[in-house]
Order: sequence, then structure tokens, then C-alpha cells
Amino acid sequence: MINGVKIKKLNKIPDERGTVMHMLRNDDPEFKKFGEIYFTTAHPQVIKGWHLHTRMTLNYAVILGMIKLVLYDDRKDSKTKGEIMELFLGEDNYCLVTIPPLVWNGFKVIGDKTAILANCPDLPHDPKEITRLDPLKNEIIPYDWDIKLK
Repeated sequence: MINGVKIKKLNKIPDERGTVMHMLRNDDPEFKKFGEIYFTTAHPQVIKGWHLHTRMTLNYAVILGMIKLVLYDDRKDSKTKGEIMELFLGEDNYCLVTIPPLVWNGFKVIGDKTAILANCPDLPHDPKEITRLDPLKNEIIPYDWDIKLK
């Protein structure tokens, strides 16, 4: 577990009309303040990442499909510096993942359908506080995105 990352199982309430999927309330301990909310889609096998926010806390939930979310702690004073964390999120594991600033993150869609990821960060998007790396070729993050047969 990477220091400062929080994972919380979320409620899905199905009935004959569909499903209500809770994500984040202003009285949840994970909630700091509202910055914005947005949704990103990605097609099967697409990798989105790596990126790092210098000030923004992220709150991710995958509402459709499945992703492998990968976090990398490169913070120089962190007790988990150098650790990689893999999480499988989506329809089969509906939860909220809170990612603190300065933790690298990226994800790959797994399965055969487009995934929809919701993010409710504590700050609005600011291109000056984000750093991006190529997910396949970089000198910082030692990660192989291939499927691992266990």
C-alpha cells in the first residue's frame, strides 16, 4: 500500500430500473473540497498515464468496464518511496481510490469493453501542476503494462 492512498468500497443499489452508484459525498472523510468532476473514457487495452499532480488530490471510481490502476511513489521523503501498487477497479470491484499529490498514476483498460472513469479532484484542472510521462518509455517508472499470468 502506498502511503496516503485510500481505497473505499462503494455502494451499488440496483433495482428493476437500473443502478444507483454512490461515489463521494461532502461528509465523507475522503472529501476535502470540490474542484471539478469529469469522466474519461478509454477503449480496451488503451493505457492512459503516466501523470502526476503537484497539488491535486484525485478521487477515482470506474463506473463502467474494468481498469488496472497503477500507482508509483516517487516522493523523496515517503516511507513507501519506490513502491508500485496495482488495483483492479470497475464493475467487478466498485470502489473509490483517493490518490494524494505527487503520486504517479496511470491505468490500462482490461477486458473487452470501453471503460468510464469518474474523477472528483479537490482542485480544478490546471495544466501547470501536472507532469506527464510516456507509459511505455521513460526513465522514472519501472513498470511493464503487459498481462501477467499468475
